Amino acid sequence: MPMVSSGFRELQEKLHDLPPRQAVIAAAHDEHTLQAVFAARRDGLIRPILVGHGEEIRSIAHRLGEKLEEDQVIEADGDQDCARRAVALIREGRGEMLIKGMLQTGTLLKAVVSKEQGIRKSQVMSHVAILDVPTYHKLLFITDGGMVVAPDLEQKRHILKNAVEFCRFLGYDNPKVGVLCAVETVTHTMPETEDAARLKEEGARGEFGRCEVEGPISLDLATDREAARAKHYHSPVAGDADILLVPAIAVGNVLGKALYGLAGGEMAGVVLGASVPITVNSRGATAQEKYWSILICAAMDNQAAETVGKEADHVSDFGS
Repeated sequence: MPMVSSGFRELQEKLHDLPPRQAVIAAAHDEHTLQAVFAARRDGLIRPILVGHGEEIRSIAHRLGEKLEEDQVIEADGDQDCARRAVALIREGRGEMLIKGMLQTGTLLKAVVSKEQGIRKSQVMSHVAILDVPTYHKLLFITDGGMVVAPDLEQKRHILKNAVEFCRFLGYDNPKVGVLCAVETVTHTMPETEDAARLKEEGARGEFGRCEVEGPISLDLATDREAARAKHYHSPVAGDADILLVPAIAVGNVLGKALYGLAGGEMAGVVLGASVPITVNSRGATAQEKYWSILICAAMDNQAAETVGKEADHVSDFGS
């Protein structure tokens, strides 16, 4: 397939022939979640197992005109029980992807990273927000605005590697990475600029595989060719970034919400670093947004979620 997708709908066209993946939905008793899940089932993307309040799940399915087999619904009581049972199904080999329903991201991820009963495969896990923004010519991958609060240089290396490998799996031959900062020059008063310069050097040495890494670089230069020309900033990444690596969770969270809300974009969210890909849309997300996250996860091989990384002490939900 082509190496770059202009948006979710183009990506959907590329992926429509994939065999359906077994999906486990944690706290599935939510209409928007089930609308997305049933749409993905109709499109041949997934075969769902629904964990949560069984009576409510069946009632919503009936209202939506969808049929359920008896073994498709697993009864669970409360958010923690939903998370625990859903993760247990993944451990048993009954699911190839994990979908967040009506529960907090932190509750689900605590079950995922449990030392005794979790499904974490790498030391650090990271979040990627995938944005389809009307004013940009292709999909944008923002990381990490959902998990790693204040990454140090070593964590940034792993976050970058996660995102690059994720893009490669989706068909990107040479992902372009902008390591975002407020300025384009290295200054000791802004430590993130020093990290960005180091990551650029390591990228040039091939330490992240085939990709273009640029930094420090500002948001306008990473996404606007005219701005780069005006400032005489020359880089293959300028105006054409695929991945935006942010210096802290607050930056990624605000940037994602701004592009999604004020700029009229559509967003999907994926957590990498577990044995399967995980969707983590806000509980208030629309059915369409949740569908895009399912689409992204359905496109991933299990090994794409096993990227090298290190988990942060805190987790954050895009909007909870």
